[in-house]
Amino acid sequence: MKQYVVDEIRAPDHEKIKTYLDEAFGPSEMGGIYWVPIAGNLLNDVQCAHVTCQPYVFALDLEPDRLTCELLVRTRNRIRCDCIGYATESQRNWVISVVDAMFEKLEIYT
Repeated sequence: MKQYVVDEIRAPDHEKIKTYLDEAFGPSEMGGIYWVPIAGNLLNDVQCAHVTCQPYVFALDLEPDRLTCELLVRTRNRIRCDCIGYATESQRNWVISVVDAMFEKLEIYT
């Protein structure tokens, strides 16, 4: 699995990140997993055509000492579909910038 990982997160920073993610994306429904909706202008042609599969998301997994972002574009409506796949370059850059901006806003330096 391709991932973007920020590790060596300190306990106080973990709490700040959790609070931010809860407010921005809703409380985690299962063990620290947050669903980050992908901006519509970043969808590829197949994703745009699969209206019933939308919205598309990235999974962020917050653990006590790390934040992991899978670089897999998912739909929460299906397990398998042609529209699910690794992020395009623009999608990847976008989600990394979302995570980096969150760390900057929270003044967390790793």
